Amino acid sequence: MAGFSRAQISSLLLLTFLFVSFSEARDLLVGGKSNTWKIPTSESDSLNKWAEKSRFVIGDSLVWEYTDSQDSVLQVTKRDYVTCNTSSPIETYTGGNIKVKLVKSGPHYFISGAEGHCDKGQKVIIVVISERHHNLRGVSPAPSPAEIEGPAVAPVPASGAARLSGGLFMALVLAVLVVM
Repeated sequence: MAGFSRAQISSLLLLTFLFVSFSEARDLLVGGKSNTWKIPTSESDSLNKWAEKSRFVIGDSLVWEYTDSQDSVLQVTKRDYVTCNTSSPIETYTGGNIKVKLVKSGPHYFISGAEGHCDKGQKVIIVVISERHHNLRGVSPAPSPAEIEGPAVAPVPASGAARLSGGLFMALVLAVLVVM
């Protein structure tokens, strides 16, 4: 059996590292920084603007860091998101340092638990892509949550070239190593 060269082993290790790093779950600070869980000062300051530019996959965790002890984060239904109904949340998170693991694909709706804050825009829709699109993190931004009428659908890749699965990717890596 022929031995592997140092270059082949290094290439395999690098590619394995890259593959694993793209498939790991992440902790995502909501808004990209601390203390963003507040009433937005403008439409461009909305957390939905941040969410539109981000990619969320099953296993990722959302992290809220805020100092206002009078606030909370409520996970709600689409209807309660639209109407800012805080009376029957799916889940209530308090304490100012909150971590919520995303365990299923589809839209997740979060609003402020402080009276009147949701009506003033303190809310966010997080769209989690499906398991089969897990390795497509950088393909395109999540769909805009601005259109809340109609079903929220996880994005589909723009090209067929982006559909390489993990198994096909590893087969490609092995083929390259054999040719070397």
